[in-house]
Amino acid sequence: MDWQALMADIDGMLGWIPSWFIGLGLVAGAILVALFVYRVAARLLNRAFGTRLPLLSVFIERTAGPAQMALCLAAVALVLPFAPLDDMIRTPLTRLFVVAFIALVGWISIRIVDMSAARYLQNFRDVTENFIARKHVTQVRVFKRVTDTIIVVITVSTALMTFDSVRQYGVSLFASAGAAGIIVGLAARPLLSNLIAGLQIAITQPIRIEDAVIIENEWGWVEDIASTYVVIRLWDWRRMVVPLSYFIEKPFQNWTRDTASLIGVIALHVDYRADVPRIRSWLEQAVKQSKLWDGKVVNLQVIDADSHTIELRALVSARNAPQSWDLRCEIREELVAFIRDEMPEALPRTRAILIPSGDDDTDLLRRPVSPQEMQARVHS
Repeated sequence: MDWQALMADIDGMLGWIPSWFIGLGLVAGAILVALFVYRVAARLLNRAFGTRLPLLSVFIERTAGPAQMALCLAAVALVLPFAPLDDMIRTPLTRLFVVAFIALVGWISIRIVDMSAARYLQNFRDVTENFIARKHVTQVRVFKRVTDTIIVVITVSTALMTFDSVRQYGVSLFASAGAAGIIVGLAARPLLSNLIAGLQIAITQPIRIEDAVIIENEWGWVEDIASTYVVIRLWDWRRMVVPLSYFIEKPFQNWTRDTASLIGVIALHVDYRADVPRIRSWLEQAVKQSKLWDGKVVNLQVIDADSHTIELRALVSARNAPQSWDLRCEIREELVAFIRDEMPEALPRTRAILIPSGDDDTDLLRRPVSPQEMQARVHS
């Protein structure tokens, strides 16, 4: 087939239409044909292999954007040499084609990183009690987001460098040591510090996904670790957003750094007449009957005494922070009920000495009073 003769015939038939319009129409038509071919091919592949190879369907779904863009660029590359366009239109289209190709490479790179991370994390789904899973999930998520950020920066920089004016400006900007370079450096410092902090957290892991932490006097769990910030899910469902550099520069509490088990403290003030061994025996029995106790720690001690009461401290352990809180509330409630119903003499009370009126007032105040006499007067 003589392509030159065919093009001459087409040009004769459509001679009244501007050449630039025909060229742009060919480019647009090539893009539409490419999108149509992709949809037909994806549907045929899903019908043929979707049930036998479920991973293929997932792959097609996650690579839909880059695949469509790649087909469109290939179609434009095939049609562009035959399009009757002058240099004023062909040059910008060629430049746009190059920028689109660079963006496609960056997009494919990000998709490869995301799919690799998702495939690796399929083996670590339970992150509630599994410390190894939490470790790997934290590292992979942080490295993935840092890698995505680096890919985006490199892609945008490479795309901008294809323009002569931008390339010359960028080279002069980064090569100079003037005020502009200082301003750019100061503006980029928070971003760079957070990226470096993210790498440090991924390696040293002071926090992990689903760690229970106390930060700024707020208690919650690490819900997400992004490339520049950390999302803390507070106990009342609020969200606290903290820069990554905070966890490198400032102190905080991590309740699940090495283990999720925690020891809860229950403090109670009772009267001096309280039978502490009896309370301790009851506490051990009550804790053993609770489903929240992990079977490790249960203890009761007298830790303080003042002029009115003695202070008891009960220690009980649980598997994690929420269960520790619930166990403390449960045992505290049952302990108060036990003392109220079974040991009312242990309830705190205020004592006073009542001195009868008469001539013996002065003698009573002058002479020492024995404990037995004081107790007899209190009960009277």
